[in-house]
Amino acid sequence: MCYKKTEHWFPLWIDLNMFMPVGVDCWIDNIRLVYNKTTRQSSNSPGVQVRVPGFGQTYPIEFLDYNRLAGYFHTMVQHLVNVGYTRNETVRGAPYDWRLAPNENAEYLSKLHKLVEEMYEEYQKPVFLLAHSMGCHYVLYFLNHQPQAWKDKYIRGFISLAAPWGGAVKPLRVLSSGENDGIPMISNIKIREEQRMTTTNPWMLPTKAWPSDHVFISTPTINYTNQDYQRLFTDINYEDGWHMWEDTKNLTGDLYPPGVEVWCMYGVGLPTPVTYIYDEEFPNKDPVDFVYADGDDTVDSFSMSLCKQWAEQQEQPVHVTEYRGLPHLDIVFHEKVITQVQQIMEGQSDVPKEIDVRYGAE
Repeated sequence: MCYKKTEHWFPLWIDLNMFMPVGVDCWIDNIRLVYNKTTRQSSNSPGVQVRVPGFGQTYPIEFLDYNRLAGYFHTMVQHLVNVGYTRNETVRGAPYDWRLAPNENAEYLSKLHKLVEEMYEEYQKPVFLLAHSMGCHYVLYFLNHQPQAWKDKYIRGFISLAAPWGGAVKPLRVLSSGENDGIPMISNIKIREEQRMTTTNPWMLPTKAWPSDHVFISTPTINYTNQDYQRLFTDINYEDGWHMWEDTKNLTGDLYPPGVEVWCMYGVGLPTPVTYIYDEEFPNKDPVDFVYADGDDTVDSFSMSLCKQWAEQQEQPVHVTEYRGLPHLDIVFHEKVITQVQQIMEGQSDVPKEIDVRYGAE
């Protein structure tokens, strides 16, 4: 049975207990969004209030759970502290509700704007914005909506880690048949219920930057490209997904340059699915095979490398470093990445085009 009322706030993401079989249905009901296709707006599950604690502080991004088991930016923050930065002063966190695309998160973007100005006024220096994965799209959306004069004054640069600039193929599997990310206590089909209730998964689908004939999902009866999303959403019985994609596809899909100096860093050299092959039980069974291409095991290098095009589209420099052998999540705590981030923040703008992080590589 789920709690109908609580006296205190409790963690929703991540509370590892929620993934136990007895708790997963309650967790899904608490974390899901209700999408209204008439108003094109999302709301929390009826009777549920959700807040993101600790804006401006680092603790919400250092670990994803209160037990400090699921580490995220802790290694990077601790390294910066070790070389002279101060938590919650010269290193700040800007956690956001990852269920919502930025078109529904105006309050967050306003808080980020104020945080940047606050840090500038305190230290009389422009700030670096650093983000990982989908967070990079949030930063791009934020920068695209600021006047150039504001960016020139307040932003020193944007460090992007493993950004799926052309979208990612994985959300197609997530929305079609579910993806439990290796959590053994919960099935892919069960987690699909929650994964279909956020607007960010449709937002991250592969964009028009991909070839129009690239097959992302292959079934015995139809091959789906990025021209077939409406048909796909109908076939998997998820028509709200089509409306969510329509609402979000142009938020960052055109990849307008950010108008600040960029350091674009991502992993390469790892097999990464770019096509999911299903049998006749699609979409209610896992893929039976995959087609792989180069990437970081989660996002393909084609998508992540699209930041290179900004070099010809903006005056500010664009630096790209590819980390050979570096997985998608590991990029936030690998020592070579963290060292490069430190050097960038210390004023060493030039960076190598490739760094090999495979075992024994020099």
